[in-house]
Amino acid sequence: MLEIKNLTKLYGDNKAVDDLSLCVKSGEIYGFVGHNGAGKSTTIKAVVGALDFNEGQILIDGNDVKANPIECKKITAYIPDNPDIYDHLTGIQYINFVCDVFGVGEERNQKIAKYSQDFQIQNNLGDLISSYSHGMKQKLVLIASLVHSPKLLVLDEPFVGLDPIASFRLKEIMKELCANGSSIFFSS
Repeated sequence: MLEIKNLTKLYGDNKAVDDLSLCVKSGEIYGFVGHNGAGKSTTIKAVVGALDFNEGQILIDGNDVKANPIECKKITAYIPDNPDIYDHLTGIQYINFVCDVFGVGEERNQKIAKYSQDFQIQNNLGDLISSYSHGMKQKLVLIASLVHSPKLLVLDEPFVGLDPIASFRLKEIMKELCANGSSIFFSS
């Protein structure tokens, strides 16, 4: 599902990522662990097409992220380490916007209801995102990423800001996705 071949990313003379290769197969959860400054976020941003890289190749379901970025993004969901989202929208407006982008149809309302209940923010979806805490924004981004049933879920420090119940539920959802053939790539 995800294959990184000889990835190198330079910032000036500094190698943030140096010749990294790894493979995440369908149905696998891959924990990308390392200290601060090890290149985890840089790698993740390169995988999702948010950051260019100097050398190597990244394939998602056989598609090159540079040559076929749209095909890669159609099947990928990305949860950044800092959920900077549209504060002027309500939670439900944001989720519906993401659903529209990914063409989520009839199952939209059922999935929104399920995941908002799982993460215990169903009563806050009508509130402006600007009123949300960091943890609530993290939950909202998770819901928005899950509604289109991604084949690859990429998470950068996904448990930061989540309460214990939401963390537990996210782990269960990750297992469910993998049991259905999706792959998870997350940093910690």
